[in-house]
Amino acid sequence: MASHASDLPPSGTTSSINAGRIGWLLSGLAIAFFLLDAAMKIAGLPQVGETAATLGWPTDIGFWRAMGLVLLACTAIYAWPRTAVLGAILLTAYLGGAIATHVRIANPLFSHTFFGIYLAGIVWGGLWLLLPQLRALVPVISGPVASSGERP
Repeated sequence: MASHASDLPPSGTTSSINAGRIGWLLSGLAIAFFLLDAAMKIAGLPQVGETAATLGWPTDIGFWRAMGLVLLACTAIYAWPRTAVLGAILLTAYLGGAIATHVRIANPLFSHTFFGIYLAGIVWGGLWLLLPQLRALVPVISGPVASSGERP
């Protein structure tokens, strides 16, 4: 029988405490990155306009301030535990735009294009470790999978 990663040790055990700490660490890193990115856009740093021009986006600082506010709102929704899943969905959509931009201009795959995928993995990985409901919804199955078509 296949085992599920959602079968983490009962809460309060050392393993579940470590999983929770790693989940908070991953989520905290993602939040810190997004806050820094939003702050740079809202502050209207010249690097934002310069980078936007190389990516084929408008260089208007008002546009980037608005994008910074959108990112700040999505990050705040992610940081609030009750709305963290919605925030993760919104941040994933935001990162999808970044991925599409890098694909459109043919930037290097692993360093630029996949960076949004790496960030989304950190966002969702942190939540997966923190939320047993998410682990139940998206289990990681180890061992052989039934070949008769039945689900584990």
